[in-house]
Amino acid sequence: MEIKDINANQGNIDLVAELVSKDEPRTFEKFGKSGRVCNAILKDATGEVKLTLWNDDVDAVKVGDKVHIQNGWCSEYKGEKQLSSGKFGKVEVVEQAGSRDVMTNDPGMLAPQAPEVTPEAGMPAAAQPEVQAEDDTDLIDDEEEVIFG
Repeated sequence: MEIKDINANQGNIDLVAELVSKDEPRTFEKFGKSGRVCNAILKDATGEVKLTLWNDDVDAVKVGDKVHIQNGWCSEYKGEKQLSSGKFGKVEVVEQAGSRDVMTNDPGMLAPQAPEVTPEAGMPAAAQPEVQAEDDTDLIDDEEEVIFG
């Protein structure tokens, strides 16, 4: 799913997007229990949406992380869509900020790269014969015996 496809009062949202900003967490107390909440912004190629992070999720994600929202819920407050993991959803980091490791189930991303082909021989560079200098004899120094008297 993409951000542009999210509607208010929609559940079962499955989305992968980048966390581009994160506010300072706030504490709250409800029904005699305290907790933490934090607003953040998720972005993909189609747009941005506010993400509300609750309790453990507040510390689990950082700006620049690519996150996967599973079974998320979108509400609306003052005309603005607000996505959260909801009661039954999950927020998972699939790529940490600055990391090149990507967790994916897309076989196209895992396809092997073709070997580099050199124009001279039309064969992969790894299969090319090793070329040596024409005159290796100049590289060898003769030892000189020095006698101290």
